[in-house]
Amino acid sequence: MERPEPRASWVVVGLDNGGTSNNATVLDAGGRFLVDRLVELPSAVREGPTHAVGALAAALDNILEVTDTPRSAVRAVGLDTPGPASAHGVLSATGGVNLGHHEWRGFDVRTALEERVGLPVVYNNDANAAALYAHHRFFGPVATYRSSVSAIVGTGLGGGVVEGGHVISGASGMAGELGHVHIPMEGLLEADQPVPRCNCGNAADVESVASLTGITNSLLPYWLGRYPDHELAAVDIAKAAKLARGYAENGDEMALKVFEQQATALGHLFTIASNFTDPDAYFVGGGVVETAAHFRDWFLGKVKEHTSLRPEQQRAATFALVPDLDMAGARGSAIAALDTVRATLEVTTS
Repeated sequence: MERPEPRASWVVVGLDNGGTSNNATVLDAGGRFLVDRLVELPSAVREGPTHAVGALAAALDNILEVTDTPRSAVRAVGLDTPGPASAHGVLSATGGVNLGHHEWRGFDVRTALEERVGLPVVYNNDANAAALYAHHRFFGPVATYRSSVSAIVGTGLGGGVVEGGHVISGASGMAGELGHVHIPMEGLLEADQPVPRCNCGNAADVESVASLTGITNSLLPYWLGRYPDHELAAVDIAKAAKLARGYAENGDEMALKVFEQQATALGHLFTIASNFTDPDAYFVGGGVVETAAHFRDWFLGKVKEHTSLRPEQQRAATFALVPDLDMAGARGSAIAALDTVRATLEVTTS
């Protein structure tokens, strides 16, 4: 009979704050996750910060109970929320896209949770956390010697840039906002297709194409004009946009044109990234690839096809999907907290 692996002396907790749920995980000092599934509780974000911070504290208590981990073993908490936010967890004055309550504008969520739970809190936005997990999961023990760029396609377009195993946050914490990078529309749009606009006010940025919002506002209205007898033409546009992926999975001609334009946009983004950071890996995540394997492979292939790399870069770089995406935020947040604790211990013991 095999003996259970002994527990490390201390742990960190990762909390992924979303529009409806908080997902939590525990990572021990040796880098082992103590839970291999989603552990969720309601996030209460639409009720405002006071309720939401209480819900995060409840998620912390719950994951400790689920993993039979004493609170005294917790050295730090990693937290991610929808952005944009500063590197220190102060949400943008324009508010988070998924939070839906005016009191979130300019709210210091990191400090509020830290005061509530009495533990150090390490903050990242949700896309950065997912990017960090993808990087460490893919590269494993050599993660600190590798670099990557991740694009997370959802309602908007989030992203993360990881260098040497660490997220690049930038001077104000706004690095990795890949959705608002302007990309060339040549080779992406049809000759008569209007230039798409993003909700941020920009035209021709990545999010204006590669996001659910981009499908709703720009791509689907155009392609339904070209396919007026399509079944989705009789459906409300917001609902039709959510249904389009299923049609693409089933090989629908019009829907595939929509998603090829999204893949092309990501290819143009990665082409720009290749000239800035020349990363070891390009990751794609989000709802667009939470699909049947054949469609995921087709979509990632199209992204790669439309990424222009030099021969040397083609030989060195990898294209891959963000793994375990439903758990990636919490796990990435835990990794960030673990790295912070380890760095602190190195300083205090040197």
